[in-house]
Amino acid sequence: MLVSACLLGISCRYDGRSSHHDLPELDKPEICIIPVCPEQLGGLPTPRSPSSIVGGNGYDVLDGKAKVITKDGQDVTENFIRGSYETLKIARELKAETCYFKDKSPSCGLHLISENTGEDLGPGVTAALLRRQNFNVIEVKAKAVPPGPTQD
Repeated sequence: MLVSACLLGISCRYDGRSSHHDLPELDKPEICIIPVCPEQLGGLPTPRSPSSIVGGNGYDVLDGKAKVITKDGQDVTENFIRGSYETLKIARELKAETCYFKDKSPSCGLHLISENTGEDLGPGVTAALLRRQNFNVIEVKAKAVPPGPTQD
């Protein structure tokens, strides 16, 4: 199964932190877990400026009708699309049946919420692509954890 790398304690979130999950099914030793970070796979650094989908949701980004823009105004749409397709390649190659993705992410989230209206805008870019390809995508609610000490 594919899992958002940040959920596994890998510090790849936009702010350089990881997230914490409460899913015992991810802690079973017999399960093969493949960590992925679509934003890093798309060439974005960590840390990076936070991004939002402007003009729609992940499906709209994939269809060229919306863009992904950083807080600083940089268009990172191509990075998000590239990372989504790289994640799809991994999912196909490893025959992943289920993907556990972090909530609220413009890549991985299934239910992006409008800050203005509270409306469910739909999935992020990677979640949209994998759902289009009939993968089972499960959204995991998670909280950010402070970065740990670096290891050399």
